Amino acid sequence: MFAVVRTGGKQYRVSANDQIVVEKLEGEAGTSVTLETLMTGEGETLGTGTVTAEIVEQKRGEKIIIFKKRRRHNYRRRNGHRQSLTVLRITSLG
Repeated sequence: MFAVVRTGGKQYRVSANDQIVVEKLEGEAGTSVTLETLMTGEGETLGTGTVTAEIVEQKRGEKIIIFKKRRRHNYRRRNGHRQSLTVLRITSLG
């Protein structure tokens, strides 16, 4: 059985006991979270339901460097970004 859930503007296909990394959700490790379900299915049958997940950890992603340059104008800008992430373990599909 699988489900398609939406969080952080992205969609994920999940099954029971899967671990997914999503954009930051509020809560501490060990907290239970209910995700918005778009579709659940098993084989050929489709339906709707709920997905319950447990927060495993809160972490930060890899650093991304943004570098802007305009030729022959002595213009250079360097900026960095690290996205806050949440690791979820899917506990049940309803």
